[in-house]
Amino acid sequence: MRHRFHSLCPYFAMFPESFAKQWIEKLSKPGDVVLDPFSGRGTTPFQALLSGRRAIGNDINPVAFCLTRAKTAAPDQTAVKHRITSLENRFAEKHWDAEAASLPRFFVYAYASRTLRQLLYLREHLAWRRSRVDCMLAGLVLGSLHGESNKSPSYLSNQMPRTISTKPEYSVRFWIERGFEPPQRNVFELLRKQLAFRYESDPPELQGVTFELDFRELPKFMRERDKAPKLVVTSPPYLDTTNFEEDQWLRLWFLGGAPNPTYRKISTDDRHDNPDGYWRLIGDLWRVLGQLLARSSYVVIRMGGKKLTPERIASGLTANSYFSGRKVELIHSEVSLLRNRQTHSFRPGAPGGGYEVDCCFSVS
Repeated sequence: MRHRFHSLCPYFAMFPESFAKQWIEKLSKPGDVVLDPFSGRGTTPFQALLSGRRAIGNDINPVAFCLTRAKTAAPDQTAVKHRITSLENRFAEKHWDAEAASLPRFFVYAYASRTLRQLLYLREHLAWRRSRVDCMLAGLVLGSLHGESNKSPSYLSNQMPRTISTKPEYSVRFWIERGFEPPQRNVFELLRKQLAFRYESDPPELQGVTFELDFRELPKFMRERDKAPKLVVTSPPYLDTTNFEEDQWLRLWFLGGAPNPTYRKISTDDRHDNPDGYWRLIGDLWRVLGQLLARSSYVVIRMGGKKLTPERIASGLTANSYFSGRKVELIHSEVSLLRNRQTHSFRPGAPGGGYEVDCCFSVS
């Protein structure tokens, strides 16, 4: 059975666990360290733990950090149950009336009144960066914060995609034109159900390490050479395809961010918006990996982009490996077509990347 932590929170531009599993089991051994410097929803580090490897994940996106840490440092289920009960017992709905009234109108259309106040309460009280228990609870909320609520009772919002947060004004128009109303949901009850469902699969015995960093800072925090990664399986931001501050704005709000999409507030690195800057970003990735990787290691990169041909991706990755300062050889590449994005049903005609290229390199 598929481990139920894998689907904790759907995520745009995520690769499937089968992709990570294939390369982890082919190119590493039990006990080896596996690194993903752009961990997203944590697929690579979590699959590494399931495969008996040690895992390191990193992402500058707070949503990605929360989800990766929740999966790779899962707390005891009983402790999470007790925490839900404790939080519920202290919840006072009227206390949150003023804050709810101060929010943009999106939130009135997105959530039922009591649901919104429960979310505001949890947003204030979950210490998700400090507590493993609260990190798991935050991850459970993120996975249910928005989705196709007319099809499933596991989503808290009015009808939205489950992978990304559509923009506020677009969402409000969408709901008004179709006469959609936010569902009545009790967040605490939903958390209990989601917790029981996820923990039907036992957490892995090993726990991973998760950083919330610009990837260029990783060498400062990974000094122990005996823990040098033997394998990297990752997918950098695609060229001119997505922006996590825009696509994940509602989840970022729940984690303490602004009640609207932001741009370049969390990450000021905009080099994936243009081809010249993009290859400088990839050069920096190779420079970092050159400092971190063990000898006789491997790097697997999945990359896409609307303005890059498959040949340009493979040649650009290979050429920029020069900046690693190591001997790097491309030993495998493969092109695959992207499936239709889930957001097409909400934003028909939205552009996608078209294809993805998988490149595997050996590093001496």
